Amino acid sequence: MKPKNPLFWIVAIAGLILDQLTKQWFVQNFELNESITLIAGVLNFTYVTNPGAAWSLFSENGEWLKWLSMAVSLALALYGWFAHIENKWEALGYGFILSGAFGNGIDRLLQGEVVDFLHVFPATGFPIFNLADVWINVGIFCLLIIAIIFPDPKAAQDSKTSAKSSPSAPPVNKATRRDFNRRSRRYYGQDRTLRR
Repeated sequence: MKPKNPLFWIVAIAGLILDQLTKQWFVQNFELNESITLIAGVLNFTYVTNPGAAWSLFSENGEWLKWLSMAVSLALALYGWFAHIENKWEALGYGFILSGAFGNGIDRLLQGEVVDFLHVFPATGFPIFNLADVWINVGIFCLLIIAIIFPDPKAAQDSKTSAKSSPSAPPVNKATRRDFNRRSRRYYGQDRTLRR
């Protein structure tokens, strides 16, 4: 059986694998809170753990987040399995969100916290995050593209369908045109005779 929405599943699975591999690499090669500078003032690799949500939100009481992550992941997986996603931006968006939600959900479920390592503009104190957080934001951006560029795809599809299905005038061949002209001349000729 050929799976529905291959683009959705390719993005979701590839994003999940990449997220988990990068987290494992930092766990095995960095000490907690260790940091190295990649681009001075712009990007550091800093290994920290986060019991909260993306951008370190709800760090004090994030127990419920693992169940939310798994519920969102399950809902998106069921949607991708049973629905037919026609728009490629929608498939990309939901695929990225699934990979991010499930990637962080696995961490919360198994370890009770999420591994973060991307630290952009360190001097600003911007929260450290991971690839799963990136995937979620990329997915939201893809869905925003749909909302802005394709605000009502169903209506557009319906209009295309109705245009295709509307009956068109049958083609007029030369014989039909000659017959019409002959009948017209006969009719108007009779009309002039009556007027006289």
